[in-house]
Amino acid sequence: MASSRTLGDLFDSFEREAFRLETLDDYSRSGNTNAYELFQAGEPQPDDYNAEWVAELRSHTSQGKRVCRVHVLARPLTEYLRFELGWGYRKNMTGGEEFFILDVTDAPNPLAEVPDFWLFDSADTAVMEYDEHGAFRGAKVLPVTESERFVGYRRTALAHSEPFTDWWAKHGE
Repeated sequence: MASSRTLGDLFDSFEREAFRLETLDDYSRSGNTNAYELFQAGEPQPDDYNAEWVAELRSHTSQGKRVCRVHVLARPLTEYLRFELGWGYRKNMTGGEEFFILDVTDAPNPLAEVPDFWLFDSADTAVMEYDEHGAFRGAKVLPVTESERFVGYRRTALAHSEPFTDWWAKHGE
């Protein structure tokens, strides 16, 4: 029955934690392209930027659920990462999402070849699929029997990362 579950189902039903690993340096073909264009043009962030996601985050975090993500990246940041971290992460933090950076600029990547994924309650995994240009193609929900590998990836990611606010204070632009 695992194949009938969707990423949306997992978001709707998690009870404790939703963890996300991000590994790409450009998701510009997968999200809010209008906001990215405003950022590129030097415009200020609209007040309603990411409002729906922030509301969803609050609906989870207000119930004591944790939503966190680790982004594996290397400096210098791509223009897209400056947008994602400077606009997206800072805005999403207002909804209670936690962010961590695993900076591999001067260190080996302990998660090389690991795909982007969401892990819910250390039990349900959705692997995010992107094309060669970084456009989101969908999420593949894996059987629960495969979750332990992703629990290990989560553990490694958190052990090698630092809180976003600390990292941003040193490297943000």
